[in-house]
Amino acid sequence: MDGKLAVIGLGSIGSMALWQASRLTDSVTGFEAHAPAHARSAVGGDTRLFRMLYRGVPGYYPILERSRDLWSELEAETGQNILTRCGGLSIGAADGPYIPKLLETTRINGADHDILSREEMAERYPQHNLRPDDIAVYDPHAGALRTDRAVTAAVAAAQANGATIHSNTPIDSITETPDGALITSGEKSWTFENVILASGGWSQRLMPDYLQAATEIKRCFLTWFVARDAAEFSPEKFPIFIRISGDRSMYGAPAVDGATVKATLDGRGAPTPQADSVPRDLTSAEITETMETVTEFFPGLFPTIVRSDAFPDLFTSDGNPLLGRFSEGSRIYCATGFSGQGFKNATGYGEIAAHEARGKRTIDGLEFARPQRYRSI
Repeated sequence: MDGKLAVIGLGSIGSMALWQASRLTDSVTGFEAHAPAHARSAVGGDTRLFRMLYRGVPGYYPILERSRDLWSELEAETGQNILTRCGGLSIGAADGPYIPKLLETTRINGADHDILSREEMAERYPQHNLRPDDIAVYDPHAGALRTDRAVTAAVAAAQANGATIHSNTPIDSITETPDGALITSGEKSWTFENVILASGGWSQRLMPDYLQAATEIKRCFLTWFVARDAAEFSPEKFPIFIRISGDRSMYGAPAVDGATVKATLDGRGAPTPQADSVPRDLTSAEITETMETVTEFFPGLFPTIVRSDAFPDLFTSDGNPLLGRFSEGSRIYCATGFSGQGFKNATGYGEIAAHEARGKRTIDGLEFARPQRYRSI
């Protein structure tokens, strides 16, 4: 036996699972096909949104609350500034498909929020050009997570706790044995009591058939723009945002680098055959729609894409993650399929995966995320 726990994939979730597992045991090993926070993983793109307000399953809220605390713990433990706490805005028509559902979930959860009229938005956040029927919901606890910094900090913290790291070690197979799980990479092999599979778009080929059928690798692209006045789009003045207004939708983050503003079309993930071969260049249609949306939404940005990139992620058919063992009694724990929405909860998901995979405790209220929900489909 080479250890108590292996974590395969040290990206968004795997790095946090490794950090949390290292708090439980010094017999944990992380495997990464390239290097933590490598440029082609779903970690790429500088920032991800952290927000407490969302529409959908109320069960996410306790994970968000715990994740918020754990982001602070990671910052304190590593001395890194990971979460830029700038607040957040959700924008859309007052009677449209987005805002009423978001407010319904927000009221169920009791999350802090303020509703801003179009006139109040014009006064407080004039960077946004709202449509006549648009309003906004302000989230005081939202912010921008620095992705590269977060992942490298988590891996460093795990190593300081005694974790072992194998970079440039792609895993070819995982085979369950009576005593544990055998993983192979080329001619090398290791056996662990339990394994966490957290390799995002690269997870699918290591999953059982029923989960392969329920998942799809998608390409997600990001775009950045230059502000006419960079100070107006600084974190002090420009919160993160998600906007769904009629036929247009976009999300983004302030100019954390002091120069460029992330503003990206929302929900445009497109299927791609393999995580290793994601087209990085935008199509002409993607460029046109992005520039048209920025032109309408943000008069203070030059409507020219100055930077773009694309990354793979693993999506489930219902958009909810996969957190749990492949089957009852399995040695392999799945922590993937976060469908482009995992980073804000990465610390919370990592803690859940580490504790459940080690058998330290089982978390209640996660039926929406359990892999077994797909066995009857």
